[in-house]
Amino acid sequence: MIDEIKKNSVLVVDDETANIIALTNILSQAYDVYAAKNGLNAITLAKEHLPDLILLDVLMPDMDGYEVIAELKNSEITKEIPVIFITGLSNTDAERKGLALGAADYIAKPFSSDIVNLRVQHQLKIVNQIRAIEERDEMERKLKEIQELKADLVVAKELAEHSSRAKSEFLSRMSHEMRTPMNAIIGMMHIIKMRGVPDNMKDYYSRMSDASIQLLGLIDDVLDVSGMEYGVFKLSEAEFDLEEALNEVLETTRYNASLKDQTLESHIEPTPSASYAGDVKRLKQILANLLANAVKFTPEHGNIRFSSRILREENEIVTIQMTVADDGIGISEEQQKGLFKIFEQVDGSDTRKHGGIGVGLALAQRIAVMMGGGISVESELDKGATFTFTCDLRKVSS
Repeated sequence: MIDEIKKNSVLVVDDETANIIALTNILSQAYDVYAAKNGLNAITLAKEHLPDLILLDVLMPDMDGYEVIAELKNSEITKEIPVIFITGLSNTDAERKGLALGAADYIAKPFSSDIVNLRVQHQLKIVNQIRAIEERDEMERKLKEIQELKADLVVAKELAEHSSRAKSEFLSRMSHEMRTPMNAIIGMMHIIKMRGVPDNMKDYYSRMSDASIQLLGLIDDVLDVSGMEYGVFKLSEAEFDLEEALNEVLETTRYNASLKDQTLESHIEPTPSASYAGDVKRLKQILANLLANAVKFTPEHGNIRFSSRILREENEIVTIQMTVADDGIGISEEQQKGLFKIFEQVDGSDTRKHGGIGVGLALAQRIAVMMGGGISVESELDKGATFTFTCDLRKVSS
């Protein structure tokens, strides 16, 4: 539906009712007309309605037209409104005084409808042209601001991308440089173990070995993150035995849980006799991360539960659902919002108490999505947490 074109508005000011009626009859078909019978009322209506044109009688009691126009031109609100004097005076002094005060034109009494229309049309044509120019200038100004904003956004985007690339490159180089000496340390630890560790040093050795392996895992996580930032992180696909892969992770977790006198219950739903193809390394990485967190955030003598089942099967694609539940410290609703963000910990105090840099779960979530699934969590503070991990695998044979 096309909007109706807005009419120009005219304020008629005259102390004679007959003149107001006459001018209203001439103008009302083409314009919105307001009327005032004295100067004070005229000023009030002008500020309230901001008409496009004012027809102002010169001779009025109390406040004549000269005083009214002087008041209008002194106001920031009404000073730009053109004024046409309407008068029965025929001397040039009156015209000169009105023009000096800012009047745009004169209309003589008695009124001629043709003259009134022509004079009004002429002034409103000027008003509309000025308004169109101002609107065009305003549009050009806004367009220029938008273009400048776009240019700023492009620059900001380029800077952000450059910063992201620089950060990823730094992380990648740093991680590679750290990985080499860490591998050497772990290798030396293995040699020491083969040659025999004195009984009084076994506890120290065990702690050093665990710490070095944990640190190597963190370095690998950072490498994976930088690989994702670069867009070079890829999943591999190979045939593997699903139950065997799950049991390998569970065996390691069961040992770690025993160190805190925790119990690990597991239930792997029997799968049809088949081999599966997928990235078994990443599947085990995600599951190990979820189980390690369960051990980490569950107190001594706590209980951890693992289950695995086929969620659905369509053609050759099988969706596996794995659930890790614990009765540990739990996660509040607010903390869950940042749970899967890179380098963000749910609580700084947990970082100091339990360790970690906030990469594991975020990385696991990204990898799970790449595997066609995802990770979700249900938890409350002091009531434990349940993580559900799904991924798609391809069934190779039956």
